[in-house]
Amino acid sequence: MFQILTLVSAKGRLTASIVADATAALNKNACQVDDINWLSPDEALDIPFKGAPANVVEGAIRNALLTSPVDIYIGPAEDRRKHLLMADMDATVISSETLDDLAAHIGLKDEIADITSKAMNGEIDFNSALELRVKILSGLPEETLSQTFKAIHLTPGAKELIRSMRAYGAHCVLISGGFSYFTSRIAKICGFNEHHANQLEIRNARLTGQIIKPILDREAKCAHLKRLVFELGLKPEDTAAIGDGANDVDMLKAAGLGVAYKGKPIAVKAARARIDFGDLRTLLFYQGYKLEEFVS
Repeated sequence: MFQILTLVSAKGRLTASIVADATAALNKNACQVDDINWLSPDEALDIPFKGAPANVVEGAIRNALLTSPVDIYIGPAEDRRKHLLMADMDATVISSETLDDLAAHIGLKDEIADITSKAMNGEIDFNSALELRVKILSGLPEETLSQTFKAIHLTPGAKELIRSMRAYGAHCVLISGGFSYFTSRIAKICGFNEHHANQLEIRNARLTGQIIKPILDREAKCAHLKRLVFELGLKPEDTAAIGDGANDVDMLKAAGLGVAYKGKPIAVKAARARIDFGDLRTLLFYQGYKLEEFVS
């Protein structure tokens, strides 16, 4: 049975030399290689092959392209396009961590960011770290949420990923251990079907330093994925999930295609695929979408 090797690089940087090195690595592993299918000229392609285990081939390809800024994924040739996408928000769909950005308004961004980093690396408990960081924000004016939102930047490719998958029938969910104030707005901008996140308690137009329970954590993210698989009548292999940190690990493991987006080591280890160099459009290429099928 054929498998698909997908290579994705920056536009114009997927050179003939890179393709030749990848093909040579396949040949050295005694693979039967089929015709190359370009998904985007000089940017993304598929190479069907069979004859060697995926993990062996992936290791060989990564060694062959060690100095090239190329994202690599090997997956089955059948049923590549997923019908459910679960996407993390902070440092995935948007470029920053909103909790760290909120802390900047009281001059504590570095202190909060250090806790965030440890939580995302799985070095400390997520729930405890979240409650501690939110407690530090006690008394912050509600208007700071609006100021923080205005400074948010979408990760390149976010709109194309969501709008393209929805155009071809996928159900797309933004799910975050962050806050619903931000997910509600980002979901609308990108076109997600639904969003889920934690809710900050606000009284008298100020943050109280508390989160309205229950906390949406790694177990809750995975539970939402499993719930939607059941409700939508899907199989686990029909799903994709993308995230960057420890809070995404269970979701990445449960999805048919779990992707670590410029992820922490703990997320990379849990995921079936990774995106180290490209933007979020890369996940479309991993599913076999061609550039002309993208919806912007």
